[in-house]
Amino acid sequence: MPPILELRGITKRFPGVLANDHIDLTLNQGEIHALLGENGAGKTTLMNVLYGLYHPDEGEIMVRDKPIRITSPRDAIAQGIGMVHQHFMLIPVFTVTENVMLGDESITNGVVLDRKKVAGEIRELSTKYGLEVNPTLYIKDISVGIQQRVEIIKLLYRKADILILDEPTAVLTPQEADDLFQVLRNLKARGNSIIFITHKLREVLALADRITVLRLGKVVGSTEPKNTNSAELARMMVGRSVILSVDKEAAKPKDVVLNVQNLVVRDERHSIAINDVSFQVRAGEVLGIAGVQGNGQTELAQALTGLRHVESGRVTVLGHETTHATPRQLFELDVAHVPEDRQQDGLVMSFPVEDNLVLNEYYRPPFAKGIVLNFDEIEKAAAERVREFDVRTPSIFVKTANLSGGNQQKVIVAREFTGPIKLLIASQPTRGLDVGSIEYIHKRIVEKRDAGAAVLLVSNELDEIMSLSDRIAVMYKGQIIDTVNAAETTKEALGLLMAGVHGDGKTPALQPQTPEQKAETHHQ
Repeated sequence: MPPILELRGITKRFPGVLANDHIDLTLNQGEIHALLGENGAGKTTLMNVLYGLYHPDEGEIMVRDKPIRITSPRDAIAQGIGMVHQHFMLIPVFTVTENVMLGDESITNGVVLDRKKVAGEIRELSTKYGLEVNPTLYIKDISVGIQQRVEIIKLLYRKADILILDEPTAVLTPQEADDLFQVLRNLKARGNSIIFITHKLREVLALADRITVLRLGKVVGSTEPKNTNSAELARMMVGRSVILSVDKEAAKPKDVVLNVQNLVVRDERHSIAINDVSFQVRAGEVLGIAGVQGNGQTELAQALTGLRHVESGRVTVLGHETTHATPRQLFELDVAHVPEDRQQDGLVMSFPVEDNLVLNEYYRPPFAKGIVLNFDEIEKAAAERVREFDVRTPSIFVKTANLSGGNQQKVIVAREFTGPIKLLIASQPTRGLDVGSIEYIHKRIVEKRDAGAAVLLVSNELDEIMSLSDRIAVMYKGQIIDTVNAAETTKEALGLLMAGVHGDGKTPALQPQTPEQKAETHHQ
């Protein structure tokens, strides 16, 4: 039986970059085919060619054993090809139903949108594929994991049976990732064919039927999970052996750098997101914050870095009052911050790479003299940081929006890790990065710790939390319910705490809300 999809000699060039170099790829019906590679290896570019967002310079696309020409996403959808992008294409103020039918509207009486009919189809698809999506909810009110399901339903609603998922677990919790894998297995069982773009080795080995590895725009090999392992896949991706575990000595904590006392913070809905949280981070240690997404980790990191208002409580850095400090004031206290949302809080996407690499210090010498910028020094520093942190970019002058998600993350890390650091607050620091880059970032975090910096690490990756942290604080419903030594705990024990259950099976007692908090919560 011929493949349902075949790419032959696909080549795509950009100025100064050969993104895809005569790539061959096949996809069989009812197969999950993983496309694995470093950031900038050409994975997303190849799929954008298939989806009609880019036009290939050379090569041929075969669908169901027939040559086709795809010039737009509309052409791709007409051939049964759909794509879920790494950054979702949803309108927050629209309902699930309205997002699904957008561009393919169902009309009744000639003029009225038939939301009821589409909602019924969404419910049918949800039941059929185990997606569990409520069509009446607004996108802004549902979790990232459910938003991804909406993206999948959009494709199924349009009758797509060849599905492309670009880094689908980059913004998901471990639990949401497990749920997604079950959805993909359900899709496969019903005959759908899936290309799964990722850099996460464990996911590939757990989910894929076949694996193709790209490096520097070329196919370096194809294999099956039963014939390989994580170390071999990492070597294929990076071109060298990669240390998959963090090598570090025991911490030697010193003076308190970050002191948080009785912190109360509200979320976007003005409900209490952080409820009377207190902790300390000392110089020379990594405190990891673990928890299922939505239990206050995001709001905590934002409050500590000047991105969210503190309702009450007190925060100090090396004795300096920072409860209501601005990001610039914190930077001038040698506080570095890798934000969770790189595009909203970490970068100006329309600015070139060079400007983003000095975004926190452009106003200081040597980058400025008074109000006059020193462009030569900015270019010099940017070139050095791009080289040191292996940011894959055609030039430091291209817009940051044109980089892959992983390389956008590298720009932030290169900026924040350069210069003196007394406190590093890192939220999802390796989100979207490949194994080689993760190895490098982990090494740099340990180096900062050993040089005397205090590190607060917020991550949804339990492996990352356990391997980097010296102590781990677990958040549940806006509170720290326990703090454990990383060397003395297990992933299973942490998982129970993240679900609000101690190892003895008892639910930990939470700090009671004040009467004002209770009244506010009830009002909300």
